[in-house]
Amino acid sequence: MTEPVIKHNTDEQSFILQLDDAIAVLDYEVTINGVNFYHTFVPVEFRGKGFAEKLVRHALAWAKKEQYQIHASCSYVQKFLK
Repeated sequence: MTEPVIKHNTDEQSFILQLDDAIAVLDYEVTINGVNFYHTFVPVEFRGKGFAEKLVRHALAWAKKEQYQIHASCSYVQKFLK
């Protein structure tokens, strides 16, 4: 497996990380109150390898750069906001 690249799909409001024939994803929505990260998914065979963390850190950096107020209804993302 090559080093995965994170792509930002603005139309679908998600960050996607390609993993061989599978994808990991972090979904969000932009609201009048900022951005809410609400769902993170990594395929079972790729869990525990830091891919979800890479997605979250990348997405949070984007949100900070865009100066969004950051919210997380996803429990995994909440861990990074403490």
